[in-house]
Amino acid sequence: MQRWRGLDSIPSGWGRCVLTIGVFDGVHRGHQLIIRRAVATAKELGLPSVLMTFDPHPAEVVRPGMRPAELTSLKHRAEIVEELGIDAFCVVPFNRAFASTEPTAYVHEVLIDRLHVAAVVVGEDFRFGHKGAGTVELLSQLGDQWGFAVEGVPLLAEGQLKISSTYVRACVDAGDVAAAGLALGREHRVEGVVVHGDGRGSGLGFPTANLDAAPHSAIPADGVYAAWFVLGNKRLPAAVSIGTNPTFEGKERRVEAFVLQDGGNFYGRRVALDFVERLRPMVKYDKVEEMLAEIDRDVARTRALLGPGS
Repeated sequence: MQRWRGLDSIPSGWGRCVLTIGVFDGVHRGHQLIIRRAVATAKELGLPSVLMTFDPHPAEVVRPGMRPAELTSLKHRAEIVEELGIDAFCVVPFNRAFASTEPTAYVHEVLIDRLHVAAVVVGEDFRFGHKGAGTVELLSQLGDQWGFAVEGVPLLAEGQLKISSTYVRACVDAGDVAAAGLALGREHRVEGVVVHGDGRGSGLGFPTANLDAAPHSAIPADGVYAAWFVLGNKRLPAAVSIGTNPTFEGKERRVEAFVLQDGGNFYGRRVALDFVERLRPMVKYDKVEEMLAEIDRDVARTRALLGPGS
């Protein structure tokens, strides 16, 4: 898969393509329907498929300080969409100038002049251009005028619930990582670098890898979780604590993973945590012995949830 940063990175002589556009944060199952439809259309037409997304999140530019928590890093987003069959991943820097582009100019300058689209596949609620004035209906009218097809894919709904990034964030924020995983079609992931902590875990028999999570990450609610600790191609079972460690009067909120299998020295390594299920809320214990007994139970439940070999 080709990866482009900015419209100027599109190769010269780029031919026609099938395009899908969106933030696609989370690349949840609703997003996957849209992306798969774009890939299928591209194959039908014998053309490459392109996914265009934005950085930073448009909300950060349109409503400064209101950037939503990030469900997937750009790197992880690219990996997921590559698996779905996308041929080119284009990240457009989102700034005030881009945000102020009128819908018609947006289509002409980006879709026609730069990407030479033959077809555009988007969600049925897709909006574009200055103040989101552009709709799928307008895009279709412009497509008729300039010679490209447009398809608005219905949003994925289960009963009365529409699968969306907002819904997934709400699940993560509540600590319901199992529900988030169902909507995503895979475990919710938090990425970061392992840093030194207080060293208290080692003395208690439960050494932890302390994750310095990437900025704006959607971190689950305080509590203890069963998760996969992902290091390169290895997925190791882990019991993960999120919170301030109230038993020891902690003040700083931390993400600490006790890896159940020996994976070596993690310090300074970039890793990920794939959250499977919340085991319990964060609790302040009167005695350290009570806490250690509870951690033993957390480890046993993690092993039971993650299966043989954990």
